[in-house]
Amino acid sequence: MSVNKKYKDSLFRSIFNNEINLLELYNAIMGTNYKDWSIIEINTLTDVLFAAMKNDISFNVNKKMVILIEHQSTINENMPLRMLSYIADIYEKMTDERIYKNSLIKIPEPKFIVLYNGTSPFPKEKYLKLSDAFEKIDSNSSISLDLIARVININKEYNPELMRRSKTLDGYATFVAKVREYEKEYPFEEAVKLAVKYCMENGILVDYFKQNSTEVVNMFTEYNVDIAMKVAREEGIEKGQNHILELMAQGLSYEEIKKKIEETSK
Repeated sequence: MSVNKKYKDSLFRSIFNNEINLLELYNAIMGTNYKDWSIIEINTLTDVLFAAMKNDISFNVNKKMVILIEHQSTINENMPLRMLSYIADIYEKMTDERIYKNSLIKIPEPKFIVLYNGTSPFPKEKYLKLSDAFEKIDSNSSISLDLIARVININKEYNPELMRRSKTLDGYATFVAKVREYEKEYPFEEAVKLAVKYCMENGILVDYFKQNSTEVVNMFTEYNVDIAMKVAREEGIEKGQNHILELMAQGLSYEEIKKKIEETSK
């Protein structure tokens, strides 16, 4: 087990992995005021192996728009290229074999959002363009493909209007800020616990932390599956990898597989 430097990503996905919070976040970012959360349809991509997330969050809005949201603690200049890969996969799943038919297939309009809350200086808002990565042979040629990602700084001192419109996002930003504050005096795990306590006592994300406080604290650690397989083999389980694949074939989640391996290795 080791410190999970991406705990904020995991927490962000956990908090916003439901239609109600996503609708609130969508309204805050886009300046809309939709009330019916049933217009939200989550379609976040997953990887087959251990059901690990492939992208952070993606969802349809009223079947007319698809929103891809990535959470970043450090700005990745390649995010437009990554999002191009994500949206291609999403559109492929939406259209199936219909893409080979002659009639026009209507697809939802895409929007690409990056929410940044790292510690390095960054403006209130910035746009990253796929075309900035192109190697250009002819400077006079027109661009045939582009993708623009809107990067929004969600640290507490930035974009107060956005925070006002999304109480959930503001709560998340407050929690992260408190972890950073407590981390100056306490070990990381203790800082997380104190931040949860602060939020609970001050009416911040109370319902979420009531249901998930233990899981939030556990997010500060990582579990290395390769090490788990090695331990399993050392404890007498031959072909540890095949054992994990067998568990996957039973439809078990990553957490269930992890638990079984831990029980086996004791």
